[in-house]
Amino acid sequence: MTTVLLPLGIELAPALPEGVRAVRYDVRTPVPAEQTDADVLVVWMNTPAQLADSARRLGRLRWVQTLAAGPDAVLDAGFGPHVVITNGRGLHDGPVAEHTLALVLAAARRVPDLVHAQREHRWAHELGGAQQLDPPGSFRTLDGAHVLIWGFGSIAARLAPVLASLGAHVTGVARTAGERAGFRVVATADVTAELPTTDVLIGLLPATPETHHAIGMDALGLLPSSAWVVNVGRGSTLDEDALLGALRAERLAGAALDVFATEPLPSDSPLWDSPRILISPHTAGGRPQGASELIAHNVAAFQSGHPLRNVVEH
Repeated sequence: MTTVLLPLGIELAPALPEGVRAVRYDVRTPVPAEQTDADVLVVWMNTPAQLADSARRLGRLRWVQTLAAGPDAVLDAGFGPHVVITNGRGLHDGPVAEHTLALVLAAARRVPDLVHAQREHRWAHELGGAQQLDPPGSFRTLDGAHVLIWGFGSIAARLAPVLASLGAHVTGVARTAGERAGFRVVATADVTAELPTTDVLIGLLPATPETHHAIGMDALGLLPSSAWVVNVGRGSTLDEDALLGALRAERLAGAALDVFATEPLPSDSPLWDSPRILISPHTAGGRPQGASELIAHNVAAFQSGHPLRNVVEH
């Protein structure tokens, strides 16, 4: 009998094949002793301590399925090389694309300024009434804007057509150049040529040693002073100090951030007080779509010895 540990806190009802039993577990506490003979661990919102404990104590474990798009938390937990790791690639495409679009539109339509004026009970004449459609030296509309998506995977493939439908010129950045989902994609090595004409830089990068602070002082310094940075990938990919420096020096127009180097964001972080930063609490990808179907597919493949979907190299 194959035992699959399913996390509490998320509705899951995978159709499992005969010979497989599902047991629910609490992602905040160690797996009970009677369940440490499990073959499969499904991960969602587990604490780092719980994952590390599972890596130590689940001696029969052969496969970990994380429902997160990024497998960094599982990779950091210390599971042995014999344990197959699969991620939730594809489960978050819709929710993350939707939230990213919301942040981009908030930047274009100056939502942070509107909220600030509302708190002051002030009718913001400078934000309403007759305005230029696309005033020079500012980002006010997606129509005709140059949007650069750094990290062009399945989420970007879902997001890019929506941006394009509103008139944006979308370019992707990935490790290798080419065309993806009908959009031009440049290699990471060539990103510097794209940054000076970018109105919105969207970060969708995973957390890897290669992407640490990829959006740093050099990249930020190449953006126009009217550009916005929107980061919904991983917090480690953005140099927050460099971003704050650029904003304070008015070398950037603003930023909308959903992910941070330290989460929850500490109450004393200077990011909170910057008037040009819109903060959301890592809320873009909290609703995996199709999780039960992915688990069912991979469990059936696991049982039959076929390749699993979304295998992560480690």
